[in-house]
Amino acid sequence: MPCRGRARAVLSSRHTRHSGPNAVRVYGVPTWKNRAPRPTRMMTRHPSAEPDIPPVERSLQSRRPSDEEIRPVESTVVEKALYAHGKRLETPHSLTECIHMLADHKEAMAWVGMYRPTPQQIQDAADVFRLHPLAVEDAIVAHQRPKIERYDDTLFVVLRSAIYNDETETVSFGELHLFVGPDFVLTVRHTDRPHLASVRTRLENDSKLLAMGPESVLYAVLDFVVDGYAPVVAGLENDIEEIETQVFESDPSVSRRIYQLSREVMELQRASRRILQILTALEAGFDKYETDPELQRDLRDVADHATSVTDRVDGFRHTLADILSLNATLVAQTQNEQMQHLAEVSNQQNEQMKKVSSWAAILFAPTVVAGIYGMNFRIMPELHWAFGYPMAIVLMFLVSFTLYRIFRQRGWL
Repeated sequence: MPCRGRARAVLSSRHTRHSGPNAVRVYGVPTWKNRAPRPTRMMTRHPSAEPDIPPVERSLQSRRPSDEEIRPVESTVVEKALYAHGKRLETPHSLTECIHMLADHKEAMAWVGMYRPTPQQIQDAADVFRLHPLAVEDAIVAHQRPKIERYDDTLFVVLRSAIYNDETETVSFGELHLFVGPDFVLTVRHTDRPHLASVRTRLENDSKLLAMGPESVLYAVLDFVVDGYAPVVAGLENDIEEIETQVFESDPSVSRRIYQLSREVMELQRASRRILQILTALEAGFDKYETDPELQRDLRDVADHATSVTDRVDGFRHTLADILSLNATLVAQTQNEQMQHLAEVSNQQNEQMKKVSSWAAILFAPTVVAGIYGMNFRIMPELHWAFGYPMAIVLMFLVSFTLYRIFRQRGWL
């Protein structure tokens, strides 16, 4: 990582910003009029091949700029200042003036913050600070994974911040790009969060830390992003406790919430793990770039916090997996109980139908006998017999009793 303060001697071997014979060097930085812009690697293709171009790359093609894109780069600069020896020197009015001030102050460092710049505005800033085309391309496309890459004497760092919303109980993520050079820091925010005003205030109130140069800004931003994970972890932990209650209460909406929470946990896990990799890469360069010992301790402290967050998030992921399995088991158990209950109800209904059918058959038999003898034909056996009526009654009783015995033996009654 680039080094300032006590390790200034190592910077003498860094990459020269201007290779022209007439370049004027002031602390390794040529004056503004001698800065020749690097050609930016833009992805362009023949119009006939346009349907095959991925959307991300198509966004980088040259096209007619809109009114928003042709605005000057300063319109997206939210803060810019020059610092030297831990103190704020001046506030330039433009990036061009910022470069002139850097040339006049050999020990100075510039910190410029940009908010949602257009591709052209990013390119304009890149021309000023002589940024590598590949890093500029990543900053233009955005939606990058957290990473750290070195281009000559400049570090390109991508960070993912996280914010917990208590009202909606959701986690929103932001993206932040940092270009850290020997005498400048350029921060590019593509989202509303994180706000870096508190980071700048902290450094301006700590002259000893700010005097360490651009790497102190990188440390402060890393520390700010990692500290921002703590409220998110607390919110996720509370959500998991609520989900456990919902699972045992058989809440039908808990499955969707488990899924949504699992995605948020996975996203936070990726962000925290990548920051650990970034911090590990920075630590690997401590000796090579003679990083200030105090700054080394600060970065290791950030790594400890990031490790703690990663461990807890890993635990959340395992817990959610267990809760999801438990919920599936409880849902299956509930369904089995419901099926068993339906089967019992069906059996009860069958028993009731047997009883109703049996009594219907018993009552139907006398009706048949009575119907036969109620037809009143003139020529009919036993119609004028004295014992015809008693015989009909006895016949009805015998048929009904016989049916009753049969149904009783079969368990229908």
